[in-house]
Amino acid sequence: MEHAIFGKTGFNAVRLGFGGAVAGLKNYLQKYDPADAQDARNIRNALNRALEKGINYFDTAAGYGGGASERLFGDVLGDVDPSTLFLATKCGPCDADTLHKSVEKSLKNLRRDYIDLLQIHGSSYSDDSAQAILATGGMLEAMEQLKRDGVIRFTGFTSEDTNGAVFDFIRSGRFDQMQICYNLLFQHPYDPSRSFGSLPEAKKAGMATVSMRTATSGTFQKWNKMVRPDDTFDYTRALIQFTLSNPYIDVVLVGMRNASEVDVNIDILEDLAGRIDLKVLHERYV
Repeated sequence: MEHAIFGKTGFNAVRLGFGGAVAGLKNYLQKYDPADAQDARNIRNALNRALEKGINYFDTAAGYGGGASERLFGDVLGDVDPSTLFLATKCGPCDADTLHKSVEKSLKNLRRDYIDLLQIHGSSYSDDSAQAILATGGMLEAMEQLKRDGVIRFTGFTSEDTNGAVFDFIRSGRFDQMQICYNLLFQHPYDPSRSFGSLPEAKKAGMATVSMRTATSGTFQKWNKMVRPDDTFDYTRALIQFTLSNPYIDVVLVGMRNASEVDVNIDILEDLAGRIDLKVLHERYV
């Protein structure tokens, strides 16, 4: 399978990552309940299949179902040699005391002695909130102490935006990774016609990069139903291939709720002929 060196971490990551939002959030995109025994069993089967097939990057968060996603991940990944995979979780912006409590709970849920990557779980950061995170005594300083203590190995952040705060985080040089919303509809992190955006800047800084909402979290599908209600074509493969085609993205996150979805997504990853040239796509003159 296709791999990428995960930024400064040096980890050799399979480019298809297992996204944990669908494992913890009730009725996210489709009918699902992590408290339902069969639904939870399907997630565990998906995680086991991912391991069997060689997927080695797994992303979850304390906020996905109040720890439900982390617990399901821990059920399966807790018994796996931690050196063979890369496990990421998140904590929302907070003070040091709240951070320590969140990490302690995450370690228990994940059944791990340490976390490979702890990300600040954010959708959008104002300039003031970003500066508070970066300030002396701020959240990032507390994360860096956890890193020195061996509780976490690397630091990162997630964002739906490419705004000034995101560039402040990148230019600080203090983060190892960035997880950003990037897909066919939301291309703001990268403009290939100008080679501009948060993705190129993150790579210049040596950061690892991860895409979220890879298949648009259902937005493209909703739009398509609005304009072409009779269209039954499944665009998921093309949407994932679009994101995989971006050379600035190390790992493409996809949520998977059962083993068959894992098989389908691995087939997409291995179909290198399905990739497109983004620069050619964005050419305006022929």
